[in-house]
Amino acid sequence: MMEALFAETRERMEKAVDAVRREFAKIRTGKATVSLLDGVKVEAYGSTVPLRQVANISVPEARLLVVQPWDKKLLGDIEKAIQAADLGLNPSNDGNIIRVPIPPLTEERRKELVRHVHKLAEEGRVAVRNVRRDVNETLKEMQKNGDISEDEYHRAHDKTIQEMTDESTHEIDAALAAKEAELMEV
Repeated sequence: MMEALFAETRERMEKAVDAVRREFAKIRTGKATVSLLDGVKVEAYGSTVPLRQVANISVPEARLLVVQPWDKKLLGDIEKAIQAADLGLNPSNDGNIIRVPIPPLTEERRKELVRHVHKLAEEGRVAVRNVRRDVNETLKEMQKNGDISEDEYHRAHDKTIQEMTDESTHEIDAALAAKEAELMEV
């Protein structure tokens, strides 16, 4: 019973860490990455779909994304969707493909992005602590019901759950440090 609880706890904490990493990947750093356009939704065929479902995205140069739609009729819609995504990008359409140059970041914008990244990291840490709180409440309930002894409760609470929490917050901090360094490099 305890092993299942620990496995579920580890899984939930890993999901929180992964969510932070995914959010970090969406933040523009001045280098072209395909994940930059992950949040872009395009009006196509009567519904809103992710850009990746209607086009191929490639990175031919360090500061350029190329979006090649599978249906040329969607060029205008894709261009509008990229502009509407509020990524600070200005796509250009040549009738076959859309080129998206990635402008260099200003110092002020870099600092603003670092603050945003810190906020995302804190949200991730809060999510991990919420998982810890939920599990600790479950452990308390198990002890109160007589499912586990007081020693088992303290061992699980103090050692295992806290170790998982510390490990997850360290992963978030490492991802934060890497993203911050990436943002601040010129």
